[in-house]
Amino acid sequence: MTTYKQNFNESYANNNGVKIFYRDYGPIDGIPILLVQGLGGQLSFWPPHLLSFLTENGFRPIVYDNRDVGLSSRFYNKSFTFLNYLKYYLRLPINSEYLIDDMADDGISVLNALDIDRAHVLGISMGGMIGQIITSKFPERVISYTQLASTILTPSPLNGPSMTIRKLVLKRSMNPNATIEEKLERALRIYSELSIFDYDYLKTEVSEFFLANIKRGGDDNGFGRQVTAILATRDRIKKVRKINRPTLIIHGDKDPMIKVKNAYIAHKNIPNSKLIIVKGMKHLIEEPVFHEFKEDLYEHLINSNVNN
Repeated sequence: MTTYKQNFNESYANNNGVKIFYRDYGPIDGIPILLVQGLGGQLSFWPPHLLSFLTENGFRPIVYDNRDVGLSSRFYNKSFTFLNYLKYYLRLPINSEYLIDDMADDGISVLNALDIDRAHVLGISMGGMIGQIITSKFPERVISYTQLASTILTPSPLNGPSMTIRKLVLKRSMNPNATIEEKLERALRIYSELSIFDYDYLKTEVSEFFLANIKRGGDDNGFGRQVTAILATRDRIKKVRKINRPTLIIHGDKDPMIKVKNAYIAHKNIPNSKLIIVKGMKHLIEEPVFHEFKEDLYEHLINSNVNN
């Protein structure tokens, strides 16, 4: 995995005291598209082939670290992921320092910092949940919405991760202060479960990438707090049903993190949305996977821009 090396500008946006670190790839006269990362993902996780595709086709990719990850503001409460899941299933109140709605406000703060009135929004995994709220809450700021490998439901054993991934995620959230070597091994194990490539390939090709991001991101405590935010956010389906912007839903038929049936449920609940199921795709957008839907993405973005 390589880093996209085109020139970019970096700075902080401010959402009521929460600092959000962003990177603007430009060009300044390109059509803005805000990319929203998933659970525990840093802005550097966006693949170079996606960013270059967007800039080469007249778009202006803007990426950022969600709160509690990367270089953005961190919170402090300890998160007890297993206990919060138990509370969720028992319909008990879950105490969270923030909700997905607050994370949606973070995305808008980035657009505000850049004086951007309207942008396309593309979110992956948890970033899709955030993108749903941005699009439903701030329709006047959104040209179109693209949802990648995400869900309108709260993840559970019925619609969420496989048993293997649940164990890996729980291990990560319960041991945020692991050594760098442990974090690297853990990241590679999770990534290999979500990737079309096997573990041995990834260990050879992307170890340096993950090591650099582990050092950039520091402690891993925000991971559990982001899980808690997902569990604590209520009534997201009601908000999703209010989406009135052009919407493209892309999902892999082999996704082990968020089962493919979530895509059909989202398609049913988001008015006038378009659904694309990508054969062989898991949870990530590796270059061979991206090749399968990049033209559909381009058509969606261009047509939405013309018609709105």
